[in-house]
Parts: sequence; C-alpha cells; structure tokens
Amino acid sequence: MQQIIFICVDTLMSQSIDKGIEQKKLPTFQYLIEHGQYYKDVVTSFPTMSVSIDSTLLTGTYPDEHRVPGLVWYSTQDKKIINYGSGFWEIYRNGINQYLNDALIRMNSDHLNPQVPTIFEELARMGLQSGSVNGLIYRGSTDHQLNFPFWLHKPTVLPKNITVKGPDMLAYGAFSNPLKSVKNMPVSPIGKFGFNNGYSLEMVTHLIQNVQLPDFLYVYFPDLDPRIHKKGPSDLDGVVRTDNQLQALLQAFGSREEALKKAVIIIMGDNGMTHVHPKNQQPVIDLGLTLKEYRILRQGDAVTDQTEIILAINDRMAYLYKLTPQYSFEQISDVLKTDQRIDILAWKDKEWIRVVRSGSSKEFAYRSGGDMVDPYKQSWTLAENSEVLDLQINIHKHTVDYGQYPDVLRRLSSALNSHHGEYMVVTAKPGYEFKYGSSPTHKGGAGHGGISPTESLVPLIIAGTDHKPEFLRVVDLKSYFLQILKG
Repeated sequence: MQQIIFICVDTLMSQSIDKGIEQKKLPTFQYLIEHGQYYKDVVTSFPTMSVSIDSTLLTGTYPDEHRVPGLVWYSTQDKKIINYGSGFWEIYRNGINQYLNDALIRMNSDHLNPQVPTIFEELARMGLQSGSVNGLIYRGSTDHQLNFPFWLHKPTVLPKNITVKGPDMLAYGAFSNPLKSVKNMPVSPIGKFGFNNGYSLEMVTHLIQNVQLPDFLYVYFPDLDPRIHKKGPSDLDGVVRTDNQLQALLQAFGSREEALKKAVIIIMGDNGMTHVHPKNQQPVIDLGLTLKEYRILRQGDAVTDQTEIILAINDRMAYLYKLTPQYSFEQISDVLKTDQRIDILAWKDKEWIRVVRSGSSKEFAYRSGGDMVDPYKQSWTLAENSEVLDLQINIHKHTVDYGQYPDVLRRLSSALNSHHGEYMVVTAKPGYEFKYGSSPTHKGGAGHGGISPTESLVPLIIAGTDHKPEFLRVVDLKSYFLQILKG
C-alpha cells in the first residue's frame, strides 16, 4: 500500500504554474508534472473560501452536508455572525473572544457536521494512520491537546488547554506541536504562530527523515494566499518560493526519484483568485450603501426585532439574510440588480432555487431531481431562461453542460442549503468585491469567494500513482484518496 502526502497550496493557480514553467522558474513543479498527472480545471467548492473547501475535500461532501457555509456566516441558533478570520477590524468589532472560540474550537467540534465522517475518521476505522499539518479542518478519532500560551488564554475566553479530536498526528501551529521537545519550530507571532509554509515544511521533512509518515498526511501551505490578495494573480515570486519548498520536501526522501517510489505526492490549489480593479475603477461594492433603505445589522451590534437584513461578506460573495416577512427576495434583488458590478443573485423558494443576474430582466429557476443530467451524473429540473447561468441544454439527449460557472447548479443549491435561515447568495462580477462596515478589501490586488472560473477551477498534480480520479471536482477527491490507500 502506498502512502499519500497531500499538499494544499492556498490559492495556487494553473496559470501561475504554466507561466513559471515556461520561464524555467519552477523545476519541481515541472518534474512532478512530467512524471505524473496534471489537471488544470478541477472544480472546487462554493463559496470559494478555504474553510468551506477544506471541509468539502476532507468529508467528500458539499456545504449542504458538511455545514461549514463559508468564512463568514450568520447562525440563527446563536443569533450571531460566525467569522473564522476575515480581517482584523471585522473580527475586533464582532468580538475577539467569539472569533477565537469559533475559529479554534467550534468550527471542528460543533459546526462541521458530526454525522459526516472526515477522511481521518474513516481511515481510523480502516486501521490506517493519518496526520494533519496546519489543516484548518482536522477532526479525527484521536484525542489531542491544544495548548494556548499564557498571553493568549489569560486576556481571552480561551482555556489554557483543550482536548480536541484529530488524526493520529496533529500539528496545529504553536497550539499543537508534536516536535516541541525535538526541535525549534517557527511558531512566533511574527510567523503567524506556526501557520506558515516553513513550519509545515519542517514538520513534513522531519516525518520523512525519521520514517514516521502516516498512511495519509494532509499538509497546508498558507503563505501564497495573502501575497496574491495584495499583489494580484500574476505575481510569481510566491510560487517560486513554494517550488523551492516542494523541492526540499522531495529531497528529504534522498532524491526526487526516491520520493515518487515511496509516496504518492498530490499537490492542489484550494481556490483561484480574480484580479480586483484599482481604486479609480470603483472595485468595491458597499452593500450597506446599496441597501441603505433597510435596517442592516451593524458589525458588533446585537440582533433585535428591528433588524431586517444581516450581511455576511465572503470577499466576492455574500450571504444576505432576511429577518422580516415584510420584504421579499424579489424586492431586495431588484434593488441589488441596479448595480452592474453584481453578477448572480440566488435564493430558495420552497424546493426551487431562483436565480437572476444584474443587467437582465430574465429569471431562471431549477430544482434537484428530474430528467436533465449533468456531466457529474446529477439530475435536475430546469425552467426557462437557462442562459442566466450560461447552461448548454440538449433537450433530445436530456443533458445539461456548464459554461462559465462550473458545476453551478449543485454548488449554488449546496450554498443555499448549507445552514438554517432565510438567505440569498450574491456574487460579484470579476474585478469587483463586496464590503460592509470594516470587512477587508483588496483594491488593485485579487479576491475570491465567488463562482467565476478563475476562482472555481484549481490545479491538481498527482505523482507516484497511475490511479486517475473519476471526476475532476474537489468533492470527489476523498473517495479517490481512499481508493489509492485501499490499493
């Protein structure tokens, strides 16, 4: 049986890989591609935010099943905005204690659906070993202690330590460091408490060199994401640095050739990014201004009977919650549609999902089940105006194919069934992003969260096995990993 090292490189894009290889700057990527499989258009989860995507990858389900709807969402149970870490000022206004509790404890223990097994839990049942290095989603079957330093737990609600369930080996930055007594790791506040590529690389190379690799190891490389947000998708320096780190990882086996004999190396980007226009092109859609006629929950305030709308901004996507029957989603969408920078607006209407786009008077509706089948063998009932979602319909063959919005029927319906409440999904056109209050923006840089192809299609490199994935979607990779591990 082969061991798998799966490396998730946050915001790695195929355009960067191709450009870097063309310029002869990425020898490691080139080697792995030449000695393996390279897919440029794997469909990721939606919203295109890391926590939702990681949950999809590790459970093999979309958000309607795994229940982690995005980076930011509203909990009807808690009557609070859940924010796993969008930006400092937004976190500060919503409450630092709540953020720490949600991001470090509740996301894995409460929010991630306990009825849906992660790959770590399934491997434990199969008698196989697994590990996670800096994975945000890590729930498994083995008890581990997260230890919070004095200066963090003393002024906050965080306990000194807490027992969590993880895979057999759990490295979680400074909070769970299996090598604490063995070697010094980069875990200072400057190094984001160990949530950096250097920490991930050191942890993996130690496991390789000491023959301690589990059967399946998930490794997270986070450093590229903030760089692309700031510098834009064309920046190659972060990808070159990642290539050097991957080279060091392979060399830990003795050589690149030896690495591919001893392990299956899989590298994937979790989401892409789309360029955000510079400031002079009005790239930021302030939903608070557009919806100023409504009573919107202000950041940090408590929900009251007067609250009509709550906004949860996920960069280029937003959840809009309606707390009053006084207004319909049709009315709200008519207001939002006047902004040409907005793209898709979608909401649930009983078992149907209704979709409109700004700049168009047409409405499209669809529901799951029916006689139209898509490339992923999912069946649908479609109303008129399917061009709203750029669908290609073949009535005679009963097939539906996707245009500019990959797997959009499943991904939209999944987001709209991912948690409780009455809400709609709003996405921005490429070049633009949403804002409300102090949510972060990336003028002249890049953003994600939306459903465009540049955010939705990610690269996947597989070396060390001839096994091929059946479908090129992140949601299907868990079963692919299990298939390799079963031999």
